[in-house]
Amino acid sequence: MSGWALVAAGGAGGAALRYAVDRGLRLWHDGAFPWGTLLVNLLGSLVLGALTGALWAGAAGERLGLLLGTGFCGALTTWSTLSYETLRLAETGRWPAAAGNVLASVGGGVAAAWAGHALGLAWWG
Repeated sequence: MSGWALVAAGGAGGAALRYAVDRGLRLWHDGAFPWGTLLVNLLGSLVLGALTGALWAGAAGERLGLLLGTGFCGALTTWSTLSYETLRLAETGRWPAAAGNVLASVGGGVAAAWAGHALGLAWWG
């Protein structure tokens, strides 16, 4: 399978999972806070961190990086939706929620990537 096909296949899976998680959480929790976007961004950061650990340990190759890293995680996570949803929270006067969304997404994303990387190195390193 070519690199383009691997990225496309991973992207299709990531986009579908992102949509399913967001829709499922909206059915469960009908609030203004964008829980679905936060969850997929944290999950994607964790997976990408673990993949990076596996790549650094030599347990994964470029093709898996294209499929899971560029394709799956690239489509699963979303900076633009985070930005839009944070703007919407701020526009409606929900400043604490907007600030919390940014802090949880960026801080939590970095922490999830770090944890995933540590797990990937510990597992495959």
